[in-house]
Amino acid sequence: MTSAIDQNSLLEAEAWELLEESIIYYQGKPIGTVAARDAEADALNYDQCFLRDFVPSALVFLMHGKAEIVRNFLVETLKLQSHEKQIDCFEPGAGLMPASFKVHSNGNEEFLVADFGELAIARVPPIDSCMWWILLLRAYEKTTGDLTLARQPDFQAGIKLILDLCLVHRFSMYPTMLVPDGAFMIDRRMGVYEHPLEIQVLFYASLRAATELLLPDGDGDSYIGKVNRRLGSLKYHIRNYYWLDLKRLGEIYRYKDNEFGKEIVNKFNINSESIPSWLTEWLPETGGYLAGNLGPGRIDFRFFTLGNLMAILTSLASEKESQSIMNLFAQRWQDLIGYMPVKICFPAMDGLEWRIVTGCDSKNRAWSYHNGGNWPVLLWLFTAAALKAGRTELAQAAVAIAERRLFKDKFPEYYDGNNGRLIGKEARIYQTWSIAGLLAAKKFVENPEYLELISFAEGLEVPGCSL
Repeated sequence: MTSAIDQNSLLEAEAWELLEESIIYYQGKPIGTVAARDAEADALNYDQCFLRDFVPSALVFLMHGKAEIVRNFLVETLKLQSHEKQIDCFEPGAGLMPASFKVHSNGNEEFLVADFGELAIARVPPIDSCMWWILLLRAYEKTTGDLTLARQPDFQAGIKLILDLCLVHRFSMYPTMLVPDGAFMIDRRMGVYEHPLEIQVLFYASLRAATELLLPDGDGDSYIGKVNRRLGSLKYHIRNYYWLDLKRLGEIYRYKDNEFGKEIVNKFNINSESIPSWLTEWLPETGGYLAGNLGPGRIDFRFFTLGNLMAILTSLASEKESQSIMNLFAQRWQDLIGYMPVKICFPAMDGLEWRIVTGCDSKNRAWSYHNGGNWPVLLWLFTAAALKAGRTELAQAAVAIAERRLFKDKFPEYYDGNNGRLIGKEARIYQTWSIAGLLAAKKFVENPEYLELISFAEGLEVPGCSL
């Protein structure tokens, strides 16, 4: 009789084999992984390597001592980085990294073709690709101890181009980054335009990574100074204005609107009637989270998972806030974890709200895809954040749930339903980042020391500023 340990080893070996089969080769070298290998569906762009999708795969390769593919990926994607001065006539702005790339052949010659969003649904350029690229460069350096790659002149220039793109002067009074709908993992219209949490946390993380990777020589010291100034303001802004718990909710409920002047309480002119009815009962006594978005006259009260988990990993959330976020998961487990970790956002939009906000997007129907679907790829982030917060039992429970279903269901892209019971209506199977998400999560549980690849210690003491 095969023991449970032997069975787990066999299943893990099967997942690893699937991951290796997804590898893309360029000029004889491994360079990335395809998005999915679903033989029953049209390839579309799922046969390409997406920068954000490759991150969990890259972490798995790094944790298994296979750093070559990650190095090749970093080198070749840097060559694809845009060097145009600005977005003009559908050309990507300087510093932008592509959403994805594909290997093309012309006789014996191979070359890479990048998509910066010009082929994407709604033609939205990816804002998060360049941020994930910096974080992956840092993870590569921490794993291998190779300090030479990031210090090469072309890599230093690439990092500075990204910072120029992200730190550009803009029409804004806030330290956060203004982005359109569909510019990151939620790449379809979902009302996440303006200052979405996920981008602000990735922005914060990439700035912190840049301070570790940039050399202080030449104009590097000037860049580090700019980064540190923005970090302090950004950290203060997110912690003070995005945080939601019952105490904060009570304050918002009693807000006066249309206040004028500097020393006011309701700085964003939030109307208390915008608090959704579901929230006051759903928010636990000891739970809290960072709101999905914040701007003039607007708080998006939805819970967005990736931003909150990354806030824990990057120490953008304080220790107390990190515990409150994990308390929310523990006490609303069926809503946020359910039958397949982890729900991308909660709650889903339905009815007239869905029609207006999504533009009647049939793929984003209620409790499906980005509108409240459950995404296995988020398992690695949940596991890492839970371990960093010292909530090992939550990490283990989530991995156990995922293992029971993913192999049987052939690693779908996402799951549907209030609790993630159904395989997504249009989900691809053998989705690479679903496979890598499980493998990375298991590796983090086995060896929590790997958390340093993607996490940051608190230790950032830079003065903040208020509006």
